[in-house]
Parts: sequence; C-alpha cells; structure tokens
Amino acid sequence: MSASSPSVSRPGLLREIRTTLVLAAPLVAGHVSTGLIGFVDNTLAGHHSTTTLASVTIGTALWWLPMMVPIGTLLSVPPSVSQLEGAGRRGEIGALFRQALWMALLLSVFLFAFLTFIPFALPAMGIAPEIIPGAREFLHGIRWGVPALTLFFCMRYLSEGLHWTLPTMLLSAGGLLVLLPLGYVLTFGKFGLPELGAGGLGIASAAMLWVQAIGFFFVLRNAKRFADLHLFERFDKPHWPTIRGLLATGLPIGVTVLMEGSLFIVTALLIGRLGQVPASAHQIAINLSALCFMVPMGLAEATTVRVGHALGRRDYAGVRRAGFAGYAIVLCTQLFSGILLLSANDLLVGFYTTDMAVASMAASLLLYSAMFQFPDGIQVLSAGALRGLKDTRVPMILAALAYWGVGMPIGAGLGLGLGWGPKGMWIGLIAGLTVAAVLLCWRFLRSSQPERLAERMARERPHEVDPHETGCT
Repeated sequence: MSASSPSVSRPGLLREIRTTLVLAAPLVAGHVSTGLIGFVDNTLAGHHSTTTLASVTIGTALWWLPMMVPIGTLLSVPPSVSQLEGAGRRGEIGALFRQALWMALLLSVFLFAFLTFIPFALPAMGIAPEIIPGAREFLHGIRWGVPALTLFFCMRYLSEGLHWTLPTMLLSAGGLLVLLPLGYVLTFGKFGLPELGAGGLGIASAAMLWVQAIGFFFVLRNAKRFADLHLFERFDKPHWPTIRGLLATGLPIGVTVLMEGSLFIVTALLIGRLGQVPASAHQIAINLSALCFMVPMGLAEATTVRVGHALGRRDYAGVRRAGFAGYAIVLCTQLFSGILLLSANDLLVGFYTTDMAVASMAASLLLYSAMFQFPDGIQVLSAGALRGLKDTRVPMILAALAYWGVGMPIGAGLGLGLGWGPKGMWIGLIAGLTVAAVLLCWRFLRSSQPERLAERMARERPHEVDPHETGCT
C-alpha cells in the first residue's frame, strides 16, 4: 500500500478489530491473572492483619517502582520482532532475542541491588513505624525473583511479538496455583512452618516468578512454530551495538511506564504517611483499579504488535487501522469497568477486609477510580500504538509532563496541602491520566500520518545483528 493511501475503510476496520480481539484475548487473560496475583497477596495480607496489609502496600509499591524500568525497557522487543517479521527478516529474530536476554539479565542486577538497600530508607520516607518491619521483610523476600521476572518478560514479549499469546495466559494463570497455597502456608505458618506474615508473601511471590520463567523457557524451547529461530541452540556473547539499539528504543518506554506507575506508587507512599487505615484502603482501591487496567493493557500490547507488523510491511493505512481498532475496543471495555466500579464498589471491597473503617474509605475511593477508566484506557492504548511505531522519546516527555507536571502537583496539593487526604490524591491521578490521554492520542494521530511513516521507514530499519560479531555461524 502506498503512502498516499491513508483511508481506513469500515470493512477493513471491522476485520482489524476481530484480529486484535483474537490476539488480545489471551493477553488480557494473562494480565488479569497477573492482577489476581496482587489480589491474592492483598487478600491474604488483609486477612492476616491490617498491619500486614499496610506493609504489603508499601512493599509492593517499592517493588513495582523499580521493576517498571526493565519491564518497560523490554517492551522494545515486541515492535522490533514484529517489524522484522513483517519485513520478511524472520531469520534475524533469534540473534536479536539472545541479545535481549543479556539486556534482561543486566537490568536485573541493578534491580536486585536496589531492592536490597531501599528498605533501609523507609524511616526517612516518613512511613509509619509499625509498617516498616513487614515491608522490609516483603522486599527482602521478593527480590530473589527479580532475575526470573525480567527473563520471563523477555520471553513473553518475544512470543507476543510473533502473535503467539497463549503461553502468556497459561503461565500467568498457572502462577496463581503456586502463589495461593504457598503464600497461605508461609503467611499464616501452616504445617509446622513459622508464621512469616508479609515476608512469607514476598518469598512465595519470588518462588512463583521462577516457576513462570522456567515454564516459559520450556515452552519456547519445545515450540515447533519457533523451531526455525533456534532461540536456545547457540550461545551468543553480548553484542553491544544491538543491545544499545534495544535500549535506545526501550529506555524511553521504561521511563514512560515509570512516569505513570510512579505517580501511583508515590501516591501510595504519601498516603502511607497518613496511617494504616488510609494506606490499607488505598491499596484495596488501587488493586481493584489495577485489575481493571489489565484489560486495556493487554489490548495495548496487541495493538503494539499489529501496528509494528503493518509498519514492517509498509502498510501505512494498516498502521492507522490497527490504532483505530484498539481505540474502538478500549472505549467499550472502559465503559464496562466504570459501570462495575460505580455499581459494585461495596461488594468488591468486601473480598479484601472486614475492617469497616478500611472498607468504607476504599469503597469511596473506587468512585474516583471509575472516573479515570476512560482516560486510563486511552492513554495506555495510545502508548501501545506509539511503541509499535517505535516512537518513544517524545511520548516519554509528554508522560512526564502529564503525570508529574499536572497529576502529582494537583494530588499533593489537594491531598496533603489542603488536607483532603486520599481523595485529594486520587483527584490528582484523574488529572494526570486525562492530560496523558489527550497528549498521547494526539501524538499517535500525528506520528501515524502516512507521509511521516514513509520518512521514518526511509531512515530506519529494525535492529540488525551481525552473526559474525555475536559468535554465531
């Protein structure tokens, strides 16, 4: 298709919607399973004690804050792989993947060190003293799963970039079968084991991550559809030009993900200064919001692959068609999520806690969560579409502006400055997500113009690996 054919026909759009739904369904199921891991952690912690739940709230925040950088950086893998596939250069994927594995391991080293030392900074953060011991134990337990998590996401993103999303769903769901019984035993001290509380949940989570990573390795190694890629049949030394190329695309993605995620995490840490009840209520509301977010997140990843594949084959109208299909679907999913949070907030909170003070505050916060479902869906879908174009640097700046130039000042000003508490902080979340949705959607509409895509493809090619430099023959 030529660069002068920008139209998106209705039949073509409907076909693209169906294709995106088929690709996204296992991703959404996998993300929901991942979200349910947080649900299991918080439910077990909440039934152990309010202090344990508050400790897991802070521990989880400090776990995900650094993990967003490697997870976001590894998001350079799906568009790189899908563009190679779309351009008919499938033979280069295996070497690229092995370099991505090196990048994943390198990132895990820095993250392990961070999680080792950050607990000692908790008193300086102003976290309530009764929360600190459990948060420290949770972090020191879960940090052993860092290498497994980065390797898992690297393998997962390769598979998704090649349109095979079923393993993500199965292995994410399978993680629950490990976490639920093991977390229960270690948290409450069953079968003669010591009662470890929040620390037990950290250890159980790390064990689950290793089971998932090892499982994905065997899936990829034995998958016939990937046999021609020879993913694990040779050893490649680090090829720094390739790794730098992946980092050039991925680090801005990682920073963008961090900008959004850190808005939520810093909000949790600030609310943690207010005591156990606000911290626990916020954790319940944010965990339910995160479960809802898993749906547009899966759709965004599917859109990344569809946009990247269309761009690789120079189907510029197909690029826009893939983006518009994602927007159409996400508007429907977010409408459903908003209605659910508005109408069933009390029922949903009841799964987490029997503490009436915590439950009442959490139910009220879910009303604010319902308000940001549309902007949250639009911003993550737009970011996914832009990743498919490998347009990552400007979106990083836009995200920083939205979340930290608008969202955090408003939230901190209302929540702490004016004394509105958690509700003021959540208004800041709504403001930041709304600005991000507008800016990132505008950026995709601009970047996906056919003439701009033609210019980009004339300048760039997906990352190439010289087999002689990597030691392959």
